[in-house]
Order: sequence, then C-alpha cells, then structure tokens
Amino acid sequence: MTEPWREGLLVLADGSVFEGEVLGFGQDATGPVTGEPVTGEPVTGEVVFNTVMAGYQEVMTDPSYAGQVVTFTYPHIGNYGVAPEDDESRRPFCRGVVVRELTGRPSNWRAVETLGGFMARHGLRAMAGVDTRRLTRCLRDEGSMPGAYGPVDSGPGSLDEAALLAAARAEPPTQGRNLVSEVSCTESYRAGEGPFSVVAYDFGIKRNILRNLGEIATVTVVPATTPAPDVLAMAPDGVFLSNGPGDPAAVTGAVEAVQALVGQVPVFGICLGHQILARALGARTYKLPFGHHGGNHPVRRLATGGVEITSQNHNYAVAAEALGGGVEVTHVNLNDGVIEGLAFRDVPAFSVQYHPEAGPGPHDARYLFAEFAELMERCGAKGGTARA
Repeated sequence: MTEPWREGLLVLADGSVFEGEVLGFGQDATGPVTGEPVTGEPVTGEVVFNTVMAGYQEVMTDPSYAGQVVTFTYPHIGNYGVAPEDDESRRPFCRGVVVRELTGRPSNWRAVETLGGFMARHGLRAMAGVDTRRLTRCLRDEGSMPGAYGPVDSGPGSLDEAALLAAARAEPPTQGRNLVSEVSCTESYRAGEGPFSVVAYDFGIKRNILRNLGEIATVTVVPATTPAPDVLAMAPDGVFLSNGPGDPAAVTGAVEAVQALVGQVPVFGICLGHQILARALGARTYKLPFGHHGGNHPVRRLATGGVEITSQNHNYAVAAEALGGGVEVTHVNLNDGVIEGLAFRDVPAFSVQYHPEAGPGPHDARYLFAEFAELMERCGAKGGTARA
C-alpha cells in the first residue's frame, strides 16, 4: 500500500462518531462501479456488522452487500491476503469496509496481493483503527443504519463531522430500493456440467453457488428481470432463485415471475430467493433490526432435530404469521427464532434463508443441493438430459 492512511471519522445517522484512519481518498481515488474520481466524497451506505473470523474476501465480493458498509467484528482482517480463487463475483459490491486492524503483510502461500492492494485496485475505500466492538454494540442495540466516513485531516478532499453526518442522513434506507438491479447480469450465460437442466435467476448469485449447482446440473443463469415464459421455454428440470441484496418487495417483476413458475417446475430458493418465493406464495417479509451476517448461526432442522451451523447474510426475513396452511416451516434460527426454511405442500418448491454453499462458512447444509436434485427427479426429470 503506497497511499498513506489519513485521519478519518465514521458518523452514523444517529450522530454516533467513531475515530480511525481512512485509505483510498487520495487524488487518484476512483469509485468501484464507475471508475470516476471520488476525492472529497465520503463513503456512504447502510452500516452492518459481520462476525466471520475468515472469509473476508468472499464477504466483500458477495453481491448481497450492495449498498452496505461492512464492519468486521474480528479484529485482524487481511492476515492471509487475497487469492483470485476466493472471489465470489467479478468485484466487491459493498460500499466500504470498516475494520479494527488491516494487515499489511499477509502470510499465506495462496496470497497474490494484500487486502489493501485488492481494495485499492477495485476502488474500494476502507477505514481502519476503529473501535469495532463499540460500533457493533451500537448497531446491535440501535439497529443497522446509514453511515458515512471520510478524511478529516485538512488535506485534499477533507471533510468534517457535520458534513459526514449530513451525508449519512441523506443516504436512503434499503427499504423500497431495488438493489438487485445493480448486481444482476445483463445477459444469460452457462455454468456447470451436471446431469439436470436448471435455470438460475441472478439476483446477485455467488460463484460458489454455481459450483455446487454445477455438480448436479447444467445451469443457465438469467437476469433478474427474465419473464417466466422465457424460462419455461428453456424446458428446465428446475429453477433456482439466488441470493441478492436489499428488500425483496422492491425487486421488480420477480414475485410475478415466480408465481408463474411455481407448480410448473421444481423451485429452490436461498436467501433473497427464499424471501421472493415466500412472497410469491402469499407470505409477508420484514426488515430485521440488524440482520444476520456471519458464518456461525445455529439453525435447527425440524425434521431431524439436528442443528446446523450456517453462513448467513440478510437483512430481511419471512413473517411467520403470514404463512398459509400449505406451507411448512422446515428450519428455525436458534438465536432469535427467525424462519430459516420453508417447504410447500402443494407444489414442488422449498427454500432456506441461509447459504448452504457457504463461501465463507461451514458446509453443514450442502445436502440441500442433493435434495434439489432429488426433487427434480421425483418430478420427472431423468437427469443426464441437459438441454443444449
């Protein structure tokens, strides 16, 4: 990292202030999406915390973090550097990263660059030296909220506390925002060489999901706005609804498309896909106070009583009181009782709120991909007949 750290502040929308140092606010700094100069502009977004102890690269490149600033609770981030194989998408989609300490000299044989270098290459501006324990307690007690950070050292593009507070309060909440439109692919593409044929809606799909689906199916990934008739015209054995960012109620056309698909073809959804499937069948979703972000959430599988340790990343959940009689709750979060899985009695469809593909996280729930294959087989798919 050749650019020097600068004195900085993080200010939350409720007025809470956190001191630290910022990186990426030099004269040559550019934004990760447009590549346009960003000197003098603060980093803004909904501030959330993630409890993973490893997997920071996968978290930062997970499209589900679009519109958010990720605070890592683990104190040392960047210890093992960055390896291209660990990217979950083409670039980081989070707005920013806040850490206690960013490691400048990683130690791992796989590393090809430092985390600081990775962020600089992608135009992702970071903040370090923050009391992340105090920040996490604030978000836990008050809920996730918009925040803004930037330099306050009187140098080029320097800001002040009042300007950062104004920027934080001007940042729109995630409610009602279609963040999926910022991350979905614009053209279809193929992945995997498994025996079944699956169409996967890209609401912000991760590469590790495609790796797992690719073991059971030849996957055609389609944009989030793809109409149901176009999907059915591909004659898939099943449809997969991916993870993604933001409010499921704001994803234009997704609920209507899934309503037209359910009952016509087996459906499996995870994370945002779980919420969209639930809404398509009449359920309601709501925003959690500070969401589930981490790799150690205990979930009870009600069919067996067993407990799975799961990887999670979501701010919204399905409301229990809005479920109809044709829906069975299959998994429950043991921390707060949030619904973590659903199965539908009258149609071949099921979903989970967490990430069975992990990346990062434990692999306790990877059996769900095999259950999807079994569901497609029970519904008449022969396997080994992936369409060209």
